[in-house]
Amino acid sequence: MNVHLYAWIITVVVMVAILAVDVFVIGRRPHEPSMKEAGIFIGVFVGLALLFGLGVWWVSGPTYAAQFYAGWLTEYSLSIDNLFIFVIIMTKLKVPRELQQYALLVGIILALIFRGIFIALGAAAINQFAWVFFIFGAFLVYTAGKLVVDYRKHDDGGEELPENPMMRMVKKRFPATDDFRGTRLTVREDGKRLITPMLFVIIALGSTDLLFALDSIPAIYGLTQEPYLVFTANVFALMGLRQLYFLIGGLLKRLVYLSLGLAVILAFIGVKLVLHALHHYHLADWAPFAGEIPIWLSLTFIIVTLTITTVASLIKSKYDEDRAAEGSSSAVR
Repeated sequence: MNVHLYAWIITVVVMVAILAVDVFVIGRRPHEPSMKEAGIFIGVFVGLALLFGLGVWWVSGPTYAAQFYAGWLTEYSLSIDNLFIFVIIMTKLKVPRELQQYALLVGIILALIFRGIFIALGAAAINQFAWVFFIFGAFLVYTAGKLVVDYRKHDDGGEELPENPMMRMVKKRFPATDDFRGTRLTVREDGKRLITPMLFVIIALGSTDLLFALDSIPAIYGLTQEPYLVFTANVFALMGLRQLYFLIGGLLKRLVYLSLGLAVILAFIGVKLVLHALHHYHLADWAPFAGEIPIWLSLTFIIVTLTITTVASLIKSKYDEDRAAEGSSSAVR
């Protein structure tokens, strides 16, 4: 895929323009978006991603379009799973609802910066060392296993704020106010500079998303080795994430099997990466497709897995709600 410099420049400029408008609007009027507002924004961003994929198809062909869609779906699903952690952070740090949108936006901007760095490093490593696919693949399989373990812990009722060494360091070394001061990160009182809880929130969101990038970047490089598609898929996956936070806040708890579905997808991509490395060294000629799993199969697998995961989650949630309702009725009698 030959991406000219002007295409990169246009893409980055458009992305920065969208973020700049968003920051300007939110900076002036931090608020909790309505269901209608959140739905409109999400519809626009999803529509733009679908149109972008069609543009890739028109310019570079169906193979690269399928790579973009597979990468975008995977990154979007991982981003939705990340919202569980965001909900925990916002709840534990007691962020006012009208300020949560601002905190999420800043966290997403930091995530874009971090992922941009990881994308560049990943592309450089892949171009120089084919064996890095073995590491990426093994890491994704490990991550898949960790998701299953975390799901079992969550199922046992544990919902704790993730350990964050950076937050502990800041709390220990800098005096802070007891309450939020709007979107301000620091204030001056009695001649002293104090940090506000908003700074803790942004540190928690930003550093947590930095850890998420360790999972998401190897995952998408297992679907496409085109840095441009990797970058744009990540951008579209993060755009609209804060509106999605407010729109499906209640629905997140219904997607009880999402982590398991993502574990299956990440394990699949991990195996795909290992097979790709074996194929590069001519060690997988015995395997179907000579060890090179085609993108159409990857895209189909991701769509089917996400569909089954979503349907099963909603059925399970409905079943649990019905049982809880029956239990309450029995208790009343």
